[in-house]
Amino acid sequence: MASSFQFLLFSLLFTSISLSHAQPSFRPNALVLPVSKDASTLQYLTHFKQRTPLVSVSLVVDLGGQFLWVDCDQGYISSSYTPARCRSKQCSFANSTNCGNCFSTPNPGCNNNTCSLTPDNSVTHTATRGNLIQDVVSLQSTDGKNPGPVGTVPHFLLTCSSTVLLEGLASGVKGMAGLGRTPIGLPSQFAAAFRFHRKFAICLTSSTLANGVIFFGDGPYVMLPKVDVSQSLIYTPLFINPVSTASAYSPGDASAEYFVGVKSIKVNEKRVSLNASLLSFDSKGVGGTKISTVNPYTIMETTIYNAVTEAFIKEATSMNITRVAAVAPFGVCFSLKNIGGTRVGAAVPPIDLVLQSESVYWRIFGANSMVQVSDDALCLGFVDGGLSPRTSIVIGGYQLEDNLLQFDLARSRLGFSSSLLFRQTTCSNFNFTSNA
Repeated sequence: MASSFQFLLFSLLFTSISLSHAQPSFRPNALVLPVSKDASTLQYLTHFKQRTPLVSVSLVVDLGGQFLWVDCDQGYISSSYTPARCRSKQCSFANSTNCGNCFSTPNPGCNNNTCSLTPDNSVTHTATRGNLIQDVVSLQSTDGKNPGPVGTVPHFLLTCSSTVLLEGLASGVKGMAGLGRTPIGLPSQFAAAFRFHRKFAICLTSSTLANGVIFFGDGPYVMLPKVDVSQSLIYTPLFINPVSTASAYSPGDASAEYFVGVKSIKVNEKRVSLNASLLSFDSKGVGGTKISTVNPYTIMETTIYNAVTEAFIKEATSMNITRVAAVAPFGVCFSLKNIGGTRVGAAVPPIDLVLQSESVYWRIFGANSMVQVSDDALCLGFVDGGLSPRTSIVIGGYQLEDNLLQFDLARSRLGFSSSLLFRQTTCSNFNFTSNA
């Protein structure tokens, strides 16, 4: 995570840059992006305009990604891009000390005397070397209720990748939008450029036919019909894993991902017996609990997974819910025959991730725990991550859907709403259509 001093310097860098591409007197309090769910890959996608002339670029949302990276090998045409020259302020802020030359025709992905970073495809866990460049990024502002005028950052820092890094990503995307806690992650760059609060919020939709939303900046975060979700958040600390979890990193690098302090797990309000030491980082940064948008379902270390699923099966059986054959990638499935419905999904035992105290917990209801795999069966949407995973618990996208999560980088805390279905709204209810 960038220190407060680094962020101040980064803010000064941005304020020293002319915002001539935006309205000179326009400084939004927040920005907004749509987020869709790709039916084929279950990845979460967003898009905004970039380059000169502006083109719409589709990207996979990577909550823990270090920065924005795009494919520069195919069709990156822009009259406004500039390479970040070796030993420049831009390279320093991006923590890039790698510098090199290129021996093909100069283009955004190939320039001499340009520093480089390592763009990471966190879906396939592959990485390549890529040039650091600056270019125009443009997206809509918001008052928290409706979209507003477009805000533009003319010198946004991003990294070029090669086309091969797109392998495994949804069709049509050009890269990944990294929201991680680094100086050049999207949240920090937007906050520095427009001088608003170093906060952002994600609200992922459960539908493949409607958009969820990402807010950069402080609330309100209003969903139809006039529900300000920011007024009812529960807060818990965010933790920094001192060892990077990226596919490629240098010794001493901290992780850019977002970790929370799960202390225990309950099923139907009954504590599950598990090895609590797995819930903390060891000296090598192994363990703990992180939040991810690139993993479609929550992944648990094998002993944690076994303990949770055994407890769930026991509680479900006591409710006369019948177990049926498993359907990959899930290990525990049930017949729909005796499962009722509620406002927050299937009537099954709730799962609580207990945080800093017994009174602070993230409750996962049926809408976020059960995945319908056929006309007759529901499966528990948790996956066995093996005995030696890098992270003990990865809270995946399905468990995040229709929950609003606010990441406060300045205070290093997470605000979470629990299921918006309780409030008779969803993450697809932001009013993208009105400019009123």
